Amino acid sequence: MKDYHINVFYSEEDEGYIADIPDLKFCSAFGETPEAAVHELEIAKTAWLETAKAAGKSIPEPKYRPAIYQSS
Repeated sequence: MKDYHINVFYSEEDEGYIADIPDLKFCSAFGETPEAAVHELEIAKTAWLETAKAAGKSIPEPKYRPAIYQSS
């Protein structure tokens, strides 16, 4: 099964790590470590998907791939 790509980066402004899923608009989370940010993002992803489903919104298929992994 294909899953959503997750970006993780350090935010100087927030003094911690941000994890986000580009395919799910506004789905992101914060953590003091990269692992904590991803853990929180999994919770946010579940909530995002459940809310979209309950509201009858379409759920995008996983499509985002960073440029480094795209074939030419």
